[in-house]
Amino acid sequence: MNMINAGRSGFSLTFIQAAFILLFLITQQVYGQQDPLASGPMPGYSEKREVLIWLQTRGTSKVYLEYYPEGQNSAVARSEEITTSEKTGFTASFILKRLMPGTRYNYSIFIDGKKVTKPYPFTFATQKLWEWREDPPEFSFLTGSCAYVNDEPYDRPGKPYGGDYRIFSDMAEKGGDFMLWLGDNVYLREAEWSTRDGMIYRYSHTRSLPEMQKMLATMHHYAIWDDHDFGPNDSDRGWRNKEDALDVFKMFWGNPTYGVEGKPGITTSFRWADVEFFLLDNRYYRTPNKRKTGERTVLGEHQREWLIDALAGSNATFKIVAIGGQFLNPAKRFENYSNFEAERQWILDMIRDEGITGVIFLTGDRHSSELDIMPREGTYPLHEFTISTLSAGASTSAEKDENPLRHPGTLLAERNYAKFTVSGKSKERVLKCTVYNTDGVEKWNYLISEKDVK
Repeated sequence: MNMINAGRSGFSLTFIQAAFILLFLITQQVYGQQDPLASGPMPGYSEKREVLIWLQTRGTSKVYLEYYPEGQNSAVARSEEITTSEKTGFTASFILKRLMPGTRYNYSIFIDGKKVTKPYPFTFATQKLWEWREDPPEFSFLTGSCAYVNDEPYDRPGKPYGGDYRIFSDMAEKGGDFMLWLGDNVYLREAEWSTRDGMIYRYSHTRSLPEMQKMLATMHHYAIWDDHDFGPNDSDRGWRNKEDALDVFKMFWGNPTYGVEGKPGITTSFRWADVEFFLLDNRYYRTPNKRKTGERTVLGEHQREWLIDALAGSNATFKIVAIGGQFLNPAKRFENYSNFEAERQWILDMIRDEGITGVIFLTGDRHSSELDIMPREGTYPLHEFTISTLSAGASTSAEKDENPLRHPGTLLAERNYAKFTVSGKSKERVLKCTVYNTDGVEKWNYLISEKDVK
């Protein structure tokens, strides 16, 4: 029998015994050093004096933050302590109040009394108090839709649908003040969309993707949903688990509010400098695609009336309407809004009749990107940027659309994302969209001046 000398201690071990002890020691070391932070941190909404920070732990833990203005580490403040629990997917959302406007903060995370470290800093920023004082500040944001992360036991057989996760690393490097997720931010599978716990599992699996962590931590995040993070493919108001889907969405995102007019849903709005974003819910009140009688609606009456009220009441230079599926594209394919012709036309008519300036649509869903431009008699043209797909499979189906609104050279059927910048003096603001592929290569760009949408 082979023997291993243990040294001067005077005893020996069999090879198997020694291997077992070595494995035990390695296992103890790995688990003893396992990162207690499962995913995040992720800054959510940012206001002038308030910010939300989201994170997820691996199990029940006591968590708090320490934060201070950048360069002023003698002025440390401490958040409340939150105990994460299985019921809420071990997530925690910290609302940090009474902050200074226009200030970048550093912060630290403490889980069960131990400080969490990463190879990048944890920071957040409050928005600048510029009104009545100076020109609106320049800012930038990233956007995209359809983030599929493979999970073999629950994926359909065959070639993996997701991939090129390095896109999230490139997004972190390109940077921005915030990221706006345009829906299908996770893909619920057949094994999990029927239960709340299944939904939590899918969100947790996607959110913990290593390539995504730096991007989550280094900018603020807002989100809408589409069918795949709501329920089954093409799901609608008849989906039995829509309340669970909404509950889990709130659990994993950090939007400022959820729902309008006292009605449930993900609808909200936020403002960044002189641009206002209107985030719509295209699922909770949506008429089933195959319903033959009754009103056909995507938004529901209360949400579409809110949208026009909010747009009419806004003094923003650009008013960006974000919704999961394409709005302007007239091709009646898949789940384009053109399949709900009466409601789509009502929205278009109201934007015209109310004299609402600066409206730009931002959509996802199609697994390809493009710019659509709708000319309108007597007023400015409407623009729609469709940005898709992040890591789900790309599609060439849009090539078959009868879409005369598509701007030449903008159809892109590969994984991609967009970076928008808003710059210029007051009354001379310019919005620029630049689309990049997975390798960070610019594929096209387009500029809209303030005067172009008046």
